[in-house]
Amino acid sequence: MKVLTNANIGEIVKVKKNDAQNLLKERLLALGVTNGANIEVLRKGPKNNLTVFRIRGAMIALRKEESSLIEIM
Repeated sequence: MKVLTNANIGEIVKVKKNDAQNLLKERLLALGVTNGANIEVLRKGPKNNLTVFRIRGAMIALRKEESSLIEIM
């Protein structure tokens, strides 16, 4: 199982499954993290704890704990 945390900078991946729960899942869905959505990895922060992604034209930053809940293809 490959998760969003493991994607490399510049890579474009497709969301397979969102395993987040409750409020986090609602937040990610509102940001466009839905099954089949394309996500581009733009840059990683210090210690790879924070990563910036482009999802449906918007740039968002997710912590490692959050992006590890998103399964990708």
